[in-house]
Amino acid sequence: MNEALRCEGLTKRYGEVLALDHLDLEVPAGSIFGFLGRNGAGKTTTMRLLVGLAHPTAGRAWVAGMETTDGDSTARDKFGYLPEAPAFYGWMTPREYLDYVGRLFGLPDAERRRRIEEVLTLVDLKEAARRRIGGFSGGMRQRLGIAQALLHRPPVLLLDEPTSALDPAGRHEILELLAGLRGEVTVFFSSHILADVERICDTVAIIHQGRLLLVEAREALLQRYALNTALLEFDPAGGPIPEKLLEGLRAFPWVEGVTADLQGARVVVRDVDTAKRALLPYVVGQGELLSRYEWVRPTLEEIFLQVSA
Repeated sequence: MNEALRCEGLTKRYGEVLALDHLDLEVPAGSIFGFLGRNGAGKTTTMRLLVGLAHPTAGRAWVAGMETTDGDSTARDKFGYLPEAPAFYGWMTPREYLDYVGRLFGLPDAERRRRIEEVLTLVDLKEAARRRIGGFSGGMRQRLGIAQALLHRPPVLLLDEPTSALDPAGRHEILELLAGLRGEVTVFFSSHILADVERICDTVAIIHQGRLLLVEAREALLQRYALNTALLEFDPAGGPIPEKLLEGLRAFPWVEGVTADLQGARVVVRDVDTAKRALLPYVVGQGELLSRYEWVRPTLEEIFLQVSA
């Protein structure tokens, strides 16, 4: 499979701080690739290196076959970039702003006008094309940001936390838009919102404290952890789950972690065989009435917390 993006030993230091530690990464062409990490993990540093806004301490990176870490600005035609907090001229309309961006990319007049109408339709801003950007919602601004990133027909989109500042409705709009691009362009987007990545990504990478922990197809990753989470639901007549029970579960060496809500608990384990022998007898022995006991597929968030612990 052709690669759309590649990093070799990509490293960035800020004084004594190692922000990115020898990142080796390949992103398949045509995929939607989720780059996951906590705040401060190195996601934005990676993005800035990929688009040439920062110079690496060591290592190299290529986007669509062109090196982006050597200071050659011609590589910018190969990608569209949306930073975490995009800035717009609030007094402009979307059509005026996209015309300005198209001129910066040197698009001929006829092609520029045609392409502006195409991307406005794609991001569902055609009806708002004459409104001032200053009055746009967060979701509308992000859609406009994606429109400008797509304007010059790049093969790769680099999106830094595209949903982080949005409400649920805005996040839904952006995720639906990105999912619709599958196969047409490669989408590489960073996020700390794991539900968003789980929803639309083909492949997931997890970065922690500047180091890459894993890269794996989403479904393969979820399947690999599929049998290490037990769901316990209790009889609601019994009241809240006793904290003593939860602490007892957390104390077992074969338990990785326990999360609880009003209905029950999810128990992530290190040793499935031991857990299947010991978990149910322990809970019943505490005098609790179970209404459900099931080994379930974990969420990407649970896997992330386990991997990056």
